[in-house]
Amino acid sequence: MKSHFTTLFTCLILCLSNIGLQAQNLTEKEKDVIKAKINFNISLAQKNIDSNQFYKAQDDLDQALALANQINDNKSIGLIYSKIGKIQFITEEPTEALQTLIKAIEKQRFAEDNINIAETYKTIGNVYMSKNNFKRALDYFNSAQQLFENEDLHDFEAETVIYKGDVYYNLEEYKKAETEYKNAVSISKQYLNNKILSSAYINLGKNTIILGDLEEAESITMQGLNIAKQNNFADLLNNAYQVLSDIYNEKANYKKANQYLKKHIALNDSLLKAKRNYLSPEKRLSKLYNNQIEYQKEKEADLEKEASSTWLEKLTTILSIALITILSLLTLSLYKNNNIRLKSNNILHKKNAELTIAMEKAELATKTKANFLSTVTHELRTPLYAVTGLTNMLLEENPKPEQVQHLKSLKFSGDYLLTFINDILQINKIEANKVDIEPEVFNLKKKVENVISALNNSALDNNITLHLEYDRDLPNNFIADQLKISQVLINLIGNSIKFTKDGDIWVRVIKQNQSNNDFILRFEVEDNGIGISQEKQENMFESFSQGSIQINRKYGGTGLGLSIVKGLIDILKGKIYMKSELGKGTTFFFEIPLKKSDEVIVNKKANYFNEVDEIELSNIKILVVEDNKINQMITKKILNKMKLYCDVVDNGEDAVDRVKTHNYDVVLMDIHMPGISGIEATKIIRSFDKKLTIFALTAVTIEDKMQEFDEAGFTDIIPKPFKQEDFEKKLFNALMLTEKTS
Repeated sequence: MKSHFTTLFTCLILCLSNIGLQAQNLTEKEKDVIKAKINFNISLAQKNIDSNQFYKAQDDLDQALALANQINDNKSIGLIYSKIGKIQFITEEPTEALQTLIKAIEKQRFAEDNINIAETYKTIGNVYMSKNNFKRALDYFNSAQQLFENEDLHDFEAETVIYKGDVYYNLEEYKKAETEYKNAVSISKQYLNNKILSSAYINLGKNTIILGDLEEAESITMQGLNIAKQNNFADLLNNAYQVLSDIYNEKANYKKANQYLKKHIALNDSLLKAKRNYLSPEKRLSKLYNNQIEYQKEKEADLEKEASSTWLEKLTTILSIALITILSLLTLSLYKNNNIRLKSNNILHKKNAELTIAMEKAELATKTKANFLSTVTHELRTPLYAVTGLTNMLLEENPKPEQVQHLKSLKFSGDYLLTFINDILQINKIEANKVDIEPEVFNLKKKVENVISALNNSALDNNITLHLEYDRDLPNNFIADQLKISQVLINLIGNSIKFTKDGDIWVRVIKQNQSNNDFILRFEVEDNGIGISQEKQENMFESFSQGSIQINRKYGGTGLGLSIVKGLIDILKGKIYMKSELGKGTTFFFEIPLKKSDEVIVNKKANYFNEVDEIELSNIKILVVEDNKINQMITKKILNKMKLYCDVVDNGEDAVDRVKTHNYDVVLMDIHMPGISGIEATKIIRSFDKKLTIFALTAVTIEDKMQEFDEAGFTDIIPKPFKQEDFEKKLFNALMLTEKTS
């Protein structure tokens, strides 16, 4: 029995192979005949779609698809898939529709069939509309419109414009929807497309109800209804009846509203019945399987009646039965596989929904964390402004010798706390992808030397010698973000200093690779300190990670430095790794790309107030707007030390009144104040004075408020607590600019 089945199956394969060879050997004339049949079936399918005969249309398209595959006609295959996807969408099978439409796009792109790609995009947009994914739908409608415009097919564009209007309508952006619907009316009038014109009028009428002009809505909808009646557009008549029912209901004409509602319900039921007549894919497979079994039984009965037929006819019949049996088994297998696939899809959809909810929760948690950090850092920065400001003042006012050490300790504690806050904010910015690359030309060798020089005193305190080895083959000037490179080096060298005693630290800069002006440089920071165990090395680049609790207590630190380093190197498109051994030391390696620069660096001379001879300081008027009394005193004292004098107010309303009645050169504006905020006060001032220099003197997280500060009209921002030299420089530059322009 097994050998008989193998023989039959071999015969079947040979038959199918012969069919494939015949397809390859078709002449051009035969191919043209097949193409004509394909086009005829596609046009017949379109007529059946237009008349809601979806089952017949599907049958026509299946036949056309078989022929198109026979001659490998990608353009026709893409068009057929597009129309099948449209039928699946109309008959409420959105998941299957998307899969079919994606197949269509693959074939159409291969065939460079831009016109039909646009039509497919339009259908995909409608599928996403049915799923209430309006943003995604709008993307596809925009793509379709662009392709129609590129191909100069503006008459096809009108329907897409209507769909865009529908998206805006669902997003409750009714003015945008009105613009799109009116645009569709204009295009369809120009190209005499009655169906689109009727649809545009009806949708515009529906939108006009929301905008509140019921008379206009009635007039517009009636125009669409009349066109639909004249051309027997059943689906548009259905929509028009519903819109008119809504209009008359709003106008309290309940009799007419009821009449149109009844017409809508009757016609809607008729259209739904036509849709339901179309079988789902599962039922079609089941029907195909049953038909094949019946067909097999009929053939077996015929065999008994044809006992006198020739041997060749018997063999043909046997092969036919074998073929039908195999096809039946394949159909059953497909039917079962389809059920399994549907179950798998349901599981996947459920999992996707769960993942979406989890993602939304994670985004909410991230946003909550960012808001919490912004609030906490603001509340910490405000008193820190007082601590650091008063400490610096006391140190400069000749304190008693026994007080100097206490004040230095207080200054150290304030600086440490500020560093900790800044580290947390830096990590938060890196995690939120809010750190931007700011490339500039700089001298790399000098930059590394400056970092080493800045850290040399800390190294000497631990009896450490710092060594620099700079590759002789390297140029000095590069284009990169020098600030971030400095941050990385400061963190790594500072880390080595912290964990090394009576030893050496080597800093090396080595050329790893070069292509023209593009370099890959390797930086090494090696120490002979306490080293790191293999177990702890795995987590060294995570936040709040140090060797152990004992190490944290003994050496201090927040455990954020290496996490910041890793984040910055990722931003610089580099990579970092390390090697370490307990008791023998640690080496950190990082590699980053830099571009060589031949530009000459001009060193700019810093300008400070003790060098000023161009401005008469006594004529400068500054207004300080600050509600905190201690901060008022500190800011005023800093300005007096700079030989500048100021007026002080403690709220936004008084600040606005002062600027109106006095001529100030600079306003230092706090943000959080009772009454109106500094941002609101600045907006009011900008309404009558566009040129006044206004600095935001603030403790808020600047990056989170930057756009708000720009919109309010601030000249610049000075974060609290600030370095006095930075404050002086910004203020001096602003005053110099005012002097030159006056």
